[in-house]
Amino acid sequence: MKLTYLAHAAFLLESESGVKLLMDPYESGGFDGAIGYDPIDEIVDAITISHAHADHGYIAPHHKTAKQFNKIGQYQFENIKIKGIKTFHDMSQGKERGENIIFIIRIDEIVICHLGDLGHPLKKDILEEIGKVDVLMLPVGGTFTINTKSASEIMTAINPKICIPMHYKTEKLGFDLAPVDNFISDKINVKQLDRSEIELEKNQLDNMSSEIWVLTPAK
Repeated sequence: MKLTYLAHAAFLLESESGVKLLMDPYESGGFDGAIGYDPIDEIVDAITISHAHADHGYIAPHHKTAKQFNKIGQYQFENIKIKGIKTFHDMSQGKERGENIIFIIRIDEIVICHLGDLGHPLKKDILEEIGKVDVLMLPVGGTFTINTKSASEIMTAINPKICIPMHYKTEKLGFDLAPVDNFISDKINVKQLDRSEIELEKNQLDNMSSEIWVLTPAK
């Protein structure tokens, strides 16, 4: 399985058979130019959307024919299993920013969890529904999502083989978020990779201890 960190909370997954799944696509130039990342021009087969904000749920013209998953439930697309779990974008049951969907993706026997714009700690029932995870995409920038403390606690509770921080401040993002360094400064087993793309195999992950991989945004 090939995984590419595009930018912000957007990831591109590609199965061994060539099926491409885009997660949480942003609108380049959205929010009055605050989203300064380049457009996502890759052609994909399917898209998951955690919530309908322009930095997570933008469907470009060339993506309109892709199959969209933006609701809770369990689905099968080609050789990929998809599960959406209801959560919230804030600490008040969605009263401030609405709902959020955590997506669990099983691709080439690898289990991926994308938390979207999660805005609250996870209770036991949600953690049980998430289950065992190989790769976790974790928002760490705060302000609109969980803060660094909650992100650290959730990472520990889920205990993935690889945790990939996302949704943090960069030179191309005008949002008032914390940089990724705030999250990783007190962590061990951190790998800062000078690339946006990685290739993973299930047997490789089975033999790993938990690590944080900081990928370089491609856009």
